[in-house]
Amino acid sequence: MSKEVRVRFAPSPTGPLHIGGVRTALYNYLFAKKMGGKFLLRIEDTDQTRFVPGAEEYIKESLEWLGISPDESPWNPGDCGPYRQSERKPSYMQYALDLVEKGHAYYAFDTAEELEAMRERLTAARVVQPQYNSISRTQMKNSLTLSEEEVKERLASGEPYVIRAKMPRKEEVRLNDMIRGWVMVHTSSLDDKVLMKSDGMPTYHLANIVDDHLMGITHVIRGEEWLPSAPLHVLLYKFFGWEDTMPQFAHLPLLLKPNGNGKLSKRDGDKLGFPVFPINWENQETGETAAGFREQGYLDDAFLNFLAFLGWNPGDEREIFSLEELVEAFSMERIGKSGTKFDIDKAKWYNEQYLRNKSDQELASYIKEDAGKDGVELNQEVAEKAAALVKGRVTFPADLWKESKFLFVPLTGFDMDVAAKKWNADAVKVLTHYSKTIAGFTGTFDAETAKAMLGASAEAEEIKLGKVMQAVRLAVTGSGAGPDLMEVFAILGTQEVSKRIQFALDTLPVIA
Repeated sequence: MSKEVRVRFAPSPTGPLHIGGVRTALYNYLFAKKMGGKFLLRIEDTDQTRFVPGAEEYIKESLEWLGISPDESPWNPGDCGPYRQSERKPSYMQYALDLVEKGHAYYAFDTAEELEAMRERLTAARVVQPQYNSISRTQMKNSLTLSEEEVKERLASGEPYVIRAKMPRKEEVRLNDMIRGWVMVHTSSLDDKVLMKSDGMPTYHLANIVDDHLMGITHVIRGEEWLPSAPLHVLLYKFFGWEDTMPQFAHLPLLLKPNGNGKLSKRDGDKLGFPVFPINWENQETGETAAGFREQGYLDDAFLNFLAFLGWNPGDEREIFSLEELVEAFSMERIGKSGTKFDIDKAKWYNEQYLRNKSDQELASYIKEDAGKDGVELNQEVAEKAAALVKGRVTFPADLWKESKFLFVPLTGFDMDVAAKKWNADAVKVLTHYSKTIAGFTGTFDAETAKAMLGASAEAEEIKLGKVMQAVRLAVTGSGAGPDLMEVFAILGTQEVSKRIQFALDTLPVIA
């Protein structure tokens, strides 16, 4: 029987969760569920200098909003905890020391000034990428250049040090990426990354390898920005002797700016007027804020559907998927290698589709809530009629009330640009006749009846109805465009329509 699939999403609590990170979490979730496996969430907080209060709670709330529920996490622990790296701190040093003992890592005692001098020296020698590597380490202060006795003395005295990975000088590292195929890197291009920092905390490189191994992670699905680190991670599995249980790697394509030039950033969103975070964020220490998709009116299922298509496609023409349907259709083979342009108009399109597919009963709740904020109380039946009328014209839930508000609030003005072109003597004649006709009407005033009576009024005045229709709309709604006018009449009723027409007749000047 094959091993259970276990994947993880491992964000750092350093601020709001970028939608690129949310997409990574989603793809991990979809893959795990498609394969009948487990989706874990691990908080990678080894860099305490970048820790931001509230960031972990933000990650949790963002995933909960979208229904991406981890099977194991800090707030839903399994058997492989703790799920915060800071709580696993005591275990990392033993693994680093194991690498030192095996000759795959070493102590380095270089000060910040000595490291800067090394970079300056290499730069002066026209080295393109000055780095601490298999060549430059021979000129530095570390356990490879110092005597064993001196190393012991420095360690015993409490002198600050880091532990660095010892990169082989001439070796080719091969990685079969699930998305990109074979990736080959020569170790001569790799530097000796720090594995343990001077504060006793591991770097990402050591901690994530150790934790993935101990948590039984079978597939590492992460962003393309981690691809340059993959060769080191492959080597660390080899150094530890864990090659047989090394997970498969998949590096996801970047989310690009709308113009395709570079990675999508908060600055791009601010400049172009859209969020790049799932929900609103406020830094508890600085007060800095950032807008989220949720608070701007994006529905959770619509946003999730949109996000899934940023780099993946099902291989057919379908675009609308529930989370369950995404699980069923998902495959790593359908993820592209190249970056994906972020298209906010497509996000809006998805929101429109999901809103329109909701029942009038559901949509009515949005209208009633927003109407209540404006001091207007609506019953369910009327709110449902309004929802049915305007749902084909909205993008966000808040638009439902904006588009239907005119039905429930007395007109106070008119679009004078439309009035200047369409409010003429013919319009006045037809509307005067129509107002008097419907004022005394006691039958069922549905859309069909309203239209028939309006046509009869135009015919009685010997005026073509098409010539005055925009003026009729103006009189009743205040604008020259909007939803089906006869349906509007049916919702308003004869008395309100007649009242509005009379207000227009008394208010608007007739053009010659």
